[in-house]
Amino acid sequence: MTNTFDFSPLFRSTVGFDRLSRLLEAGTLGEQGAAYPPYNIIKLDEDNYGITMAVAGFTEDDLEITARENQLIVSGKTAGAGVPEGAVYLHRGIAERAFERRFQLADHIRVTGAAMENGLLTISLVREIPEQMKPRKIEISSGEKGKDKAKLKTITGQRSA
Repeated sequence: MTNTFDFSPLFRSTVGFDRLSRLLEAGTLGEQGAAYPPYNIIKLDEDNYGITMAVAGFTEDDLEITARENQLIVSGKTAGAGVPEGAVYLHRGIAERAFERRFQLADHIRVTGAAMENGLLTISLVREIPEQMKPRKIEISSGEKGKDKAKLKTITGQRSA
């Protein structure tokens, strides 16, 4: 029996994150360490998003967040100073291994900040669409043909000599 997943309902409602299919496929392939650290991606409203990562055992100094082009990279390295010298683990369930997690961001998504509280790293994202790319309403007017042509030329940015 093979496992197949139908992500098509998710693709219809994705706003803000590009290449979501690649992220979902990478999460379901079962690669070693692909699920560490666990994270949530949330949509707060139409233009604000958040990524929350469980980074227990890491401090702010152990983490590095880099945003470049359309990619957000979160990496962590611990110094391993939490265990007294000579101590032996009887069970080690808290993963404190180094990691690097990459997120593909859609155009016009900007990282606005990051905060860490109770072992959770929260990264704030905002979608800022430039004014010239936002939809605008063009009024339709009735009247003489000459006046309509003048308005059309003004709208398209062409001016008659």
